[in-house]
Amino acid sequence: MERRTGKRTRKIEVRDDRLYTLDVFIISDPITQEFAKKNRVISRTIQVRGHQSLQELHRAIFRAFDREEEHLYEFQIGGKGPYDPKAKCYVLPMAMTDPFAEGKPAGDVTRTTIGSLGLKVGQAFGYWFDFGADWWHQINVAAIEEGGPLGKYPRVTKCVGKSPPQYVDWDAEGES
Repeated sequence: MERRTGKRTRKIEVRDDRLYTLDVFIISDPITQEFAKKNRVISRTIQVRGHQSLQELHRAIFRAFDREEEHLYEFQIGGKGPYDPKAKCYVLPMAMTDPFAEGKPAGDVTRTTIGSLGLKVGQAFGYWFDFGADWWHQINVAAIEEGGPLGKYPRVTKCVGKSPPQYVDWDAEGES
């Protein structure tokens, strides 16, 4: 939005306070069969404001699944969900100019807000964490509300299943 004041035109930032409720599921991971049997569904419900960045969503997911060490990550929006090569990729700033990347990234996670993605209720998108271990997540847009309760966001509102260890002890798999 622009406002004219005399000879100058200045932009006025409009804060997007829509509240997005996102269900984040682990769909592919390096977990043991024993852990998977005990935790058939592993998900977290996270609420985030439209003005918050994909980086802030990443941090919420990181904490929600009790992760210990940061790794590279990206979000894939559009297409037919996670793994879709036609999806738009939102990456870390250093990957914006990666000469070895396949295709041009759609945006930088530190600058791309949730509200700018054009998400709709029922839509799913992907989140890939740790490109070596390949933790794949599907994020379902469960609700989008105007306003919503005040408070600190992003926030976790529901947890299903235990958080898997970030680093699996594969040698211990057969010992239990």
